[in-house]
Amino acid sequence: MKDRMTAEELKQEIWKFLKEHKEGSLGTCLNDVPRSSPVQYVVGDDLTTYVFSAGGDKFKAIEQNPNVCLLVNTNYIDYRRIKGVQIFGKATTSIDNPQLFDEAKKYHPEPYQLEHERREIKIVKIEPEEIVYLDSLGDGDRTKQILNVANNSVMLKEDERLIYR
Repeated sequence: MKDRMTAEELKQEIWKFLKEHKEGSLGTCLNDVPRSSPVQYVVGDDLTTYVFSAGGDKFKAIEQNPNVCLLVNTNYIDYRRIKGVQIFGKATTSIDNPQLFDEAKKYHPEPYQLEHERREIKIVKIEPEEIVYLDSLGDGDRTKQILNVANNSVMLKEDERLIYR
C-alpha cells in the first residue's frame, strides 16, 4: 500500500501528470447512453481542465447532463501496470458561455493558432469535484489516491487483489 500524500502533494502530482500529456478520453452520457470521446485538453492552475473540440454529440450530452469524467493515462501495459488520472466533475461549454474561449486560451500552448480557429473550435470546461490518481507502473500497487476538491482531502482506496487458488 502506498503512503498517503497530502492534498497539496497530490494536487502537484496530478497537475504535473496532466501537463505531461495532452490527450484523454471524455466520458459523457446522452439519453442514458454512455459515450467516450478522444479529446485534447489543457489544464489550468487550479486543475480546471479545458477541452478543445470541433463539436459532436458530447456537447448535447453535457447540455443534458453536466457530469463528466476525463481519463488521462499512460500506455496500457497490463491491468497491473498503468498510471493515470480520472477527473470527475461538472462541465460547461462555450456554446452556453462564449467567455470560456478566452479563459481557455490563457492555458493553450499556441494561443495565436487557437485565436485563428476561434469560429471552428468549441470549449468544454471541467471543474473537478473528485480526482482519482493511480501510479502502479513500478510495483503494480494499484492503491488509488482520491482528491476531494471541495474539502481538500485525500482518501486511499486499495485495489482488491485477485487471488488464484
